[in-house]
Amino acid sequence: MRKHLLKSFFAGIKHASFEVLYWDGETVRYGDGPPRVKVTFNKPLPLNFNLEDPVLAFGEAYMDECFDFEGDLMEIFRLAELNKDSIPNGLTGKAVSAIKTMSGVAAKIKQKNNIQYHYDLGNDFFSLWLDETMSYSCAYFKTPGDSLYQAQLQKIDHILKKIQLQPGQRLLDIGSGWGWLIIRAAQKYGVQALGVTLSQEQFKATKGRIKKLGFEGRVDVKLINYLDIDEQEYQFDKIVSVGMFEHTGKGNLPKYMDKVSKLLASGGLSMLHTIAGVWEKPVNSWTDKYIFPGGYIPSLRETMWLLPEYDLHLLHAESLRMHYAMTLDRWYDNFLKHINNIEQKCGRRFVRMWGLYLRSSAASFRVSGLNIYQLLLCKGLNNNLPLTLEHIYL
Repeated sequence: MRKHLLKSFFAGIKHASFEVLYWDGETVRYGDGPPRVKVTFNKPLPLNFNLEDPVLAFGEAYMDECFDFEGDLMEIFRLAELNKDSIPNGLTGKAVSAIKTMSGVAAKIKQKNNIQYHYDLGNDFFSLWLDETMSYSCAYFKTPGDSLYQAQLQKIDHILKKIQLQPGQRLLDIGSGWGWLIIRAAQKYGVQALGVTLSQEQFKATKGRIKKLGFEGRVDVKLINYLDIDEQEYQFDKIVSVGMFEHTGKGNLPKYMDKVSKLLASGGLSMLHTIAGVWEKPVNSWTDKYIFPGGYIPSLRETMWLLPEYDLHLLHAESLRMHYAMTLDRWYDNFLKHINNIEQKCGRRFVRMWGLYLRSSAASFRVSGLNIYQLLLCKGLNNNLPLTLEHIYL
């Protein structure tokens, strides 16, 4: 019965050329021409395999070693995009965002739990495959030959140039990760920098870095929700957020803009570095369950729609889509170098899960329309900014 369902599913995929080896030895080719992908089922699928949600079903089946594939994963994503109208729920369809219309307190608790689920896997784990800066966001490659470390420093410097820091200014980093941006901002521009995070692991590591480098008094980090920052006590000349907006949840996008507007001084600049989708959809159900619970990837248009409501004005937008695909490639290469160590600590199922996440994310940026933008915003109107953006690309 399960084999029959699979055959019907695969037969409905158009514009494809692939081969499937079933667990009983039968090989079936689908489409015309030489197969570009081969799927091998190692064993029968579990009884709870449910094609009503193919992304979750196949994701879990891969984690459980029910099947493997040969060929470029990007080809699978290309086929999914071409067949998204006929595949139930598509690659980005069925999912339930973990943060909906909860009360404010409940939403904050849930958001903290979701962040800690992902980011508190341990600094030892992330340090195996991130670069020396521990930057867990899209890098900025000036050439394809740039090292990951070089590209991450270039990303940080690219952002800091865009927000035009001046000595003595106050900088807030919402979702400050492991703290390299706030430290580098203090080093290069002489600002007072504050980072906030919900991750206990990131908080401890950032505190340690600040102390080790002697930046206490100039750089600080707090383990709090950014919504709890008191705008009566804190005002900032510049605010950045790198890879955090996607974690707020759809219902909290206006809250983010409102808080930034309240915390940002008149004429101040804010950099929003975020993944953006083509359509307004939750993340797919496999990602929601196993990687980023409660995540929501906003579309560019819904983000832009919010700006006028909070007196925020777009100054500059830049797409880094291919930069993120390259970043994910580098992460996966590093992940492979330590795969035996990771498997010993976390188990084979975890390794297959994270490997699939890194590879599928890279493929998605290349073929699905998933993008990442740096959006430079201004609070109110500022007539004293440079007339050109030449300073960014020097």
